[in-house]
Amino acid sequence: MKNFTLLMVTLFFYSFSYPQEKNLQEADEINVTIEQLLEDAEESINSVNFDQAMRELHTALELSRSINHQRLIALSSSILAQLHYVRQENEKAATELQRAISIQREIEDEEGLAYSYLNFGKIFTAKGVFDRATEYFDLAEGLYKKQNDLEGLGIVDLNRGILYLNTANRPHAALTLLNSAEEKLKTSGSDNEYEHGRVHYYKARAYQASDQWEEAKAEAEKSMLYARRNNFAGMVQHTLLVQSQLQEQMGNPTEALALLKQNNKIQDSLDALNREALALDANARYGVDALKSTVSELTRKNEEKERNLKVNKLTTILSVALITILSLLTLSLYKNNNLRARANDLLQKKNSELITAKENAEKASLAKAQFLSTITHELRTPLYAVTGLTHLLLEESPTENQKEHLNSLKFSGEYLLSLINNILDLNKLEAKKVEMLESSFNLKKRITDVLIALKNSAEDKKTKLHLEFDKDIPRKLKGDPLKISQILINLIGNSIKFTEDGDIWVRVKRLSQKDNRVLLRFEVQDTGEGISKEKQKAIFENFTQGSLQINRKFGGTGLGLSIVKNLLNLMDSEIHLESELGEGSLFHFELTFEALEPANPQDKKINEIPEPLSNDIMHEKKILIVEDNKINQMITRKILEKNKVICDVADNGTAAISKAENENFDLILMDIHMPGISGIEATREIRKFNETIPIIALTAVTLEESLDEFYLNGFNDIIPKPYKTEEFFQKINKYLSQEKATI
Repeated sequence: MKNFTLLMVTLFFYSFSYPQEKNLQEADEINVTIEQLLEDAEESINSVNFDQAMRELHTALELSRSINHQRLIALSSSILAQLHYVRQENEKAATELQRAISIQREIEDEEGLAYSYLNFGKIFTAKGVFDRATEYFDLAEGLYKKQNDLEGLGIVDLNRGILYLNTANRPHAALTLLNSAEEKLKTSGSDNEYEHGRVHYYKARAYQASDQWEEAKAEAEKSMLYARRNNFAGMVQHTLLVQSQLQEQMGNPTEALALLKQNNKIQDSLDALNREALALDANARYGVDALKSTVSELTRKNEEKERNLKVNKLTTILSVALITILSLLTLSLYKNNNLRARANDLLQKKNSELITAKENAEKASLAKAQFLSTITHELRTPLYAVTGLTHLLLEESPTENQKEHLNSLKFSGEYLLSLINNILDLNKLEAKKVEMLESSFNLKKRITDVLIALKNSAEDKKTKLHLEFDKDIPRKLKGDPLKISQILINLIGNSIKFTEDGDIWVRVKRLSQKDNRVLLRFEVQDTGEGISKEKQKAIFENFTQGSLQINRKFGGTGLGLSIVKNLLNLMDSEIHLESELGEGSLFHFELTFEALEPANPQDKKINEIPEPLSNDIMHEKKILIVEDNKINQMITRKILEKNKVICDVADNGTAAISKAENENFDLILMDIHMPGISGIEATREIRKFNETIPIIALTAVTLEESLDEFYLNGFNDIIPKPYKTEEFFQKINKYLSQEKATI
C-alpha cells in the first residue's frame, strides 16, 4: 500500500510523542506527512483507485484536525470534494467545498480558495449550469492572476473549454480556450501530466465535434501517451472510447470494434480492481484476528476432547445431558433469531417509510421556499413603481384630500415592502442560506447608523431615541456587522411601532473581557404597550403578535421578532424579554466578539445620536443609473433630479462600462439582472480602471443570491428594491459625503 510504512511510523510517533507539548520540528514532520498523503490521494483519484484515495484523505483529515492546522483541513475537504465530483456525487462535493471555502476565507488562504472555486465551477459544469460555472471560474481566475500563477490560469482555461464543449456546444470556442490552456501549461513549466493529458483528450473531442477527424486522432494519441505513461486508467478508458468513435466515423468498423473491446476490458478490470482492493482491505482489517480466534478455539476444543476420552461413564452421561440442553438452547436461539429477523425486517420497512416521508417533507419545504422567493421577487417591480410614484406625487404639492390618499398609499406600500422583506429574510433563514460574514467594524458607528435611519419613524410617533454606550467597549470588533444591524433594526422598529409619545433606550454594556474576547450585553427598552406574561413566548414565533387588538391597532406581520430569534440562534445566542402589560418592554441578548482595537474613553460624544445627513450633499452631483426597465429608470431619475442631482442613464451593462470609462461620475447605481452582461460582470470590468468610485447595487435580492458575492465583486453597498426613499437617500449621502471627505 502506497506510503503505508511512512504513515504507520508517523501515526506511532504522533500517538506517543505529542501528549501535551509539540516542538516546531515535530509539527513540521506531521505537516510533511499530511501533504504527502494529500498528494498521494490526488494520484489515487487520477488512477480511479477511489478506495485508496478515501483512506488517504480520511487519515490526512484526522491528522490535520489533531494539530488544528486550518489550511490543511480545508485542503483535505477540497480534495475530498474532487473525489466526490469524479464519482458524480455532486451534492457531497458541494458540501465539502462549502466547508473548505468557509475556512479559507477566514484564514485568507487565496491559493486554496482559488482551487475550491475551480472545483465549484467543475460541479456546475457537470450540472449543465453555464452561468454559475462561469462565475466561479471568474473568481478562480481573479485569484490566480493576483498570485501570478500561470499554471492555475491554464487549468482555468482548460475547464472553460470543457464548459463550452459540454454545455454550450461550441467546439470552435472550446478549441481556442484549450489551445490557450496548452500554451500556459507549457510556458509555466507545469509537470502536472494529468492536466496535460486532459488538454489533449478534450482537444480530440473538440476536433471530433468539428468533423476534423485526423486532428482529433492525433490529439487522442497524445492523450493516450500521457495516460499510459502515468497509469491514468480512467483517461485510458475514455481515450479508447473516443478513438473507437473516430474509427467508426472514418469508416473503419473493425478497428473501431477492437478499440471498443479494449475499452470494455479496462472498464471490467477497473471494477474488479476496486472490488479486490475492498476485499483485501477487509481481509487485512478483520481476517487475521478471525483466523487467530478460530485456531485458538479449535485448539481448546481438541484439548477438551482428549480430556473427555479419559473420564468415566458418569461424565459421559453428564455430557449427553449437557448436549441435550445445548440442543434445546440452540433450538430456542434459532426461534429467537427468526423472531428477531422478522422484527428487523419490519423495522427496516418502517425506517424506509420514515426516510421517504422525510424526503417528501424536505421537498415540500423547498418548494414552499422557492415559491415564496419567486412571488416576493415578482412583486418588487410593480411595488417599486407604487412607492416611487407615491413619493414623487407627495413632492408635487397635492391638495389636502390628495395628500391624505397619497399618505395612505405610501403607508400601504411600505407595509407591503416590510412584509416582502421579512418573508425573504425568513425564507433564507429556514433554507439555511444565511452565512456568517466575519469582518472588523466600529460597533458605535453601526448602532448610530441604525438610529439615524429610524429617527424619522420615531419622530412621527413623537418618540425620542436614547443611546447609552459603554465607554470601555473596544473601538474595533470582529464579527458580522450586517447581522447586528438587522437584529437592532427589527428590535428598535418593533419598539417604535408600539410606543407613542414616549422614549426608547438602546444600551450596550461590556460584561467581561478576557484577552481579546469581549462579552457585550445589548438592551432595547421602551415605554410602549407592553406584553402580557402568557403572550411573551409566543411572540417570537412566525406571524404572531401580542393580541388581536394590538394587531388591529398597530398592524404588522409578526415576523420581525421571529427573524431576531433565528439570527441570534445562528450566532449562538438567544433573545430575552422582560415586560408588563401597559408598562413597556425590555429586550436583551448577549454576544461575544473579538476585540481588534482598544476603547477610546476620551470620546465625549459617545452617547450622542447625530442628525441624518442633509440631502444638500447630493446637489449638482453626477450619478449614473444603470437600469434596463424604463419605468424604473424614470422613477429613480425623477427622485434624484428633485434633489438637484445630474443624472445619466445606461440601458445595459455594456453601455455602463463605456460611460464610466469616458465620463466622470460621483456615484453609480447598478441594477443586477439585465440583458447581455449582468451588473456583477459590469462592476468587475469598471473596477479594472476605476477602483474608487462608489458603486451601489440597486436590485431585487432573491433567495439564491448571497450578499457576500456582491462585496467580493466590487460593490460598496446594496439597496434592495423597492426601498424607502429615506433609506435610499441615506446610503447615497453616506458615500457622497465620504467622497467629499477624501477630496
